[in-house]
Parts: sequence; structure tokens; C-alpha cells
Amino acid sequence: MSPWALSVLGVFAAASFAAAPPASPKATPSPKPAHLLVVTVTKGFRHQSIPDLERMVASLATESGAFDVDYARTDDELAAKTTPAALAHYDGVVLASTTGDIPLADRDGFLSWIEAGHGLVGIHAASDTFHGFPPYLDMLGGEFEHHGPQVKVHVLVGDRAHPATRALGESFDVFDEIYQFKRFDPARVHLLLSMDKHPESGAPGSFPVSWTREPGRGRVFYTSLGHREDVIAAPWYRQHVLGGILWALGRP
Repeated sequence: MSPWALSVLGVFAAASFAAAPPASPKATPSPKPAHLLVVTVTKGFRHQSIPDLERMVASLATESGAFDVDYARTDDELAAKTTPAALAHYDGVVLASTTGDIPLADRDGFLSWIEAGHGLVGIHAASDTFHGFPPYLDMLGGEFEHHGPQVKVHVLVGDRAHPATRALGESFDVFDEIYQFKRFDPARVHLLLSMDKHPESGAPGSFPVSWTREPGRGRVFYTSLGHREDVIAAPWYRQHVLGGILWALGRP
């Protein structure tokens, strides 16, 4: 082939290459939303802020797109939705200020389900639940003992990198109902929030507010804050709980 012909072919090849559209990068598919069961059954004191907690978790689900929510608001719903077959459809459970011996279908099976790789999120009075069932209290990491009058406290952030606390800075003040705990061992939890003064006496010490645990392959997040409606509505609290939920679901 003549040099002239080769030159012409080169021009056509270059033009064809230039006209070809660039290859689009393959889009990474978003993970499917996790399924979260929100439990608000109570057998002891019932907090008037429970509807606020329900609405908050629902709005966090909508805004984040990372999970959707189902509810167990009655004894019958809770019993039906916590059988082994029913739990297979969920990735985690939120105990939103539950109290007393709530009627899970199988208490031991529920704990085994968490340990098998699912999430447990406890909010406020979740530590005032199952006082006569030590395995639950050990899994949660602490048991509600008492609280004094609602009070303003200074809360220290122990892990500023955790999804539940990285938006909170080094410390913050909050006015809420502040719990004291028994069956709490700091060596068995990862402490996220604490106080260095007793909320009632002001005596120095270390007093837990929020923490995580990892029993087996499961993840447990607990925050004792969230008694008051204005706390639940606060943007920082919403970020705190959202980070805890996403971490418990393994989606930080």
C-alpha cells in the first residue's frame, strides 16, 4: 500500500477514535436498605416521649436511606415479630425506652440472634428492661439503677471518631433525665460518652452515658439520653442516634 493510502487510513482511524464516546464508569450499586424493628412495648413506666422516638427513627430512616422501619407496639406484635422466622427478616432491633419484662417470643433466642451478627440499639429506658434476665443486661452492658431530678450535665466524648459521636465535639452540655447504672463494667464496653461528676452530688468520678459492645458477631449501641422531647428533637441527638444505628447495622 502506498504511503499516501496509509496516511489517509490513519486520518480515518484517528477520526473514528475521536468520535467514539468515552466509556462510562460502572456505577456502584447502593446496598439495599437494612430492615429495622422498632420496639416500644412497656411493662413498667411508659415515657410520654416514646412517640417522639418513633418519629425520630422513622425520619432518620427516610433521610439516610440506609434502613427502613417496622414497629412492634403491642404485646401481640412483639411476640409475632420476634420469632426466629420473623427475626430472619430484620437486620437489627431498636428498643426505644422499653421497660419491664416485654414479651419477646424467645428471650434466649433473641440474644442468640444478636450474637449471630445483628444489631441491638437501646435508647434511654432500654436499660430499665428485663431486670430479672441477667443475660440481657450483660449483653446491653448496664442496668438502670436510679435517676435524680432532671439536670444539666457536662458530657465528655470519649471517642470522637465513632459514627455516634464524631459530630459532638470534645464535650457538650445537655439538660435531661440522667441515669445511674449497676451491672456496669467499663472493661466490657467501649465508652462513647461519660461524665466526670456525679449528676446529683457533683462528686468526681466516671459515670457512663453511652457505649457500645460487640457480643459474638453482633453489635450493641446504647445511649441513656433521650428522655425529653426537646433532646430527641435536637440535631446533635439525631446525629448521635443515627450514627449508633448505622454502626449497629454495620453501615457506618
